[in-house]
Amino acid sequence: MSTENTYDVVIVGAGITGAIVANQLAEKGHKVLILEAGVQKSFDFESYRAYLHHYYQNTIKIPNSPYPQNPNAPQPLVTDVGDIEDGIQQFNKDGYFRQYGPAPFQSTYTRAKGGTTLHWLGTCLRMLPSDFKEKDLYDSGKNWPINYYDLMPYYRMAEREIGVSADVEEQAFFGIEFEENYVYPMTKIPQSHLDKKLTEWTKGATFDYEGKEYPYKVVSTPQGRNSNPNPNYNNGEGYQPVGAVGNPDLGQRCEGNSACVPICPVQAKYNALKTLKKAVDKGVVIYSQCVASEILYDKDSGEITGIKYKKYEDFDSLSDTSKPCNYIEKIITAKRYVLAAHAVENAKLMLASGFKNKNIGQNLMDHPVLLTWGLAPEAIGAFRGPGSTSGIPSLRDGTFRKDRSAFRIEIGNWGWNWPAGSPTTELQEGLSKQLFGKELRAFLLDTVQKEFRLGFLIEQQALSNNSVTIDDRYRDELGNYRPIINYNITDHEKEGMLAAKEFSKQFFDALGGTDKTQYSSDKGGFILYKGEELWWQGAGHLAGTHIMGTDKENSVVDKHQRCHEHKNLFLVGCGNMPTMGTSNPTLTIAALSFWAAENISKDLNSLKK
Repeated sequence: MSTENTYDVVIVGAGITGAIVANQLAEKGHKVLILEAGVQKSFDFESYRAYLHHYYQNTIKIPNSPYPQNPNAPQPLVTDVGDIEDGIQQFNKDGYFRQYGPAPFQSTYTRAKGGTTLHWLGTCLRMLPSDFKEKDLYDSGKNWPINYYDLMPYYRMAEREIGVSADVEEQAFFGIEFEENYVYPMTKIPQSHLDKKLTEWTKGATFDYEGKEYPYKVVSTPQGRNSNPNPNYNNGEGYQPVGAVGNPDLGQRCEGNSACVPICPVQAKYNALKTLKKAVDKGVVIYSQCVASEILYDKDSGEITGIKYKKYEDFDSLSDTSKPCNYIEKIITAKRYVLAAHAVENAKLMLASGFKNKNIGQNLMDHPVLLTWGLAPEAIGAFRGPGSTSGIPSLRDGTFRKDRSAFRIEIGNWGWNWPAGSPTTELQEGLSKQLFGKELRAFLLDTVQKEFRLGFLIEQQALSNNSVTIDDRYRDELGNYRPIINYNITDHEKEGMLAAKEFSKQFFDALGGTDKTQYSSDKGGFILYKGEELWWQGAGHLAGTHIMGTDKENSVVDKHQRCHEHKNLFLVGCGNMPTMGTSNPTLTIAALSFWAAENISKDLNSLKK
């Protein structure tokens, strides 16, 4: 087995966290190698268009539909979670995850160069200051070993790297502060016609619940997609939007293609390929088709001595997914190592390597999303622009978090696409009524153009029994472990769902709309709680599994994101998060990656003294 030792840092994973760390370290003069499990892809635009063509040809438009399954580096699919039969949640035993429930884990990620930013929605919210000290404030959840103000400068770096479009004044709520005179790189993405009408119809409305009154309003959502550059950004220097990798003149502005999930056709939405390309231009080397299988370390000192990986043969995932490839095993060594594969993949790799920290794999979290849907009083232009341009953040924080989960409300612009398969289901309904031509078009316009949905992102607590584990019986085609998922929803989250459903009822009443929410008891994610029917789906916000804390008894990494027991190993990504809050996690993990890169660089420089 050959061994290579020519790098300062080896990073496992080429998603947003690995890309940011690599780019920052290369900028500081460090020699960096990235091991990427996905297939070899160049940075020309035609390689990206191959994903787009695969998306067009795939009849099932799920988040990973543009990104073919690769038996050498398999990825989870939402279709691996089945319905409920005879009261028992069904799982596809041939899927990548081996699920033991009792609740379905319904989120996925992408194992390809660029990671899950290839199919994310682009929401770029900051966490609330209270999210970092939830245990102290509410005796609920966990505390971070850092606070919001520690992360503020790194949020600014992340917003620049991603190119966030937003309005500072609209985002200054629940204690979120910005540096004096700070503006986002680009002006906010225009709010949809639906957003504006909902603002008008619910002006002055309140949510009355458990004897308390909560005022609320519709607010634009920060977006990781190109809008108009803000001329006041960076002390008047402005900001230059980054277009498509391999075709930079394309994607300079969002075109409203309404395909953000699972793929932006023009790359107006940020993806990690943009950062990776900059990193490669600075000398970073990427080894694709290299699946890390074991972390080697000294049993006495804990020092990492290398990473074993399996390099599989050239493989065209767009045409041949029937069998695994032949591979050779190699070892790569460096001065410092970074795991940036994913919350699940990082935990799986550490467990496969025999790491002893009891917290590895524990505290798995997501945002269970309660979905409701209905009709507006008039046509509001469904299926235009990004999937969501506004939300309602008014219930992201409060003393109620002692007893129930907080939630953020996402307003969906794509009709009932997520909960009910619109507009295909409406077309089928019209055809079943023998409607054709003008009558069919009129039926569709009358129905679809009034549709919208709400998504309530329910905060989930970090609990040890929600976990990722491994078992020798379950391996993939290359002989690497498949993740075993143990997952459940607690009463704390269910109480949050009850509040969310009541909010939805009052919201539809306030705007004069028609609530069309109807849940099927045989669908995965359905629960009956206190006599109320609830139905939730995964948000794709996988977190926990190697959380940040003060010592090895309560965490896997310290505040510098260094592994407690392995001092030359750093971990980055959502796995480090001790709490989820109610914000989509991408901006936060990007900020943490900038901080991690800074810490790693200081550590490397200390070796020279």
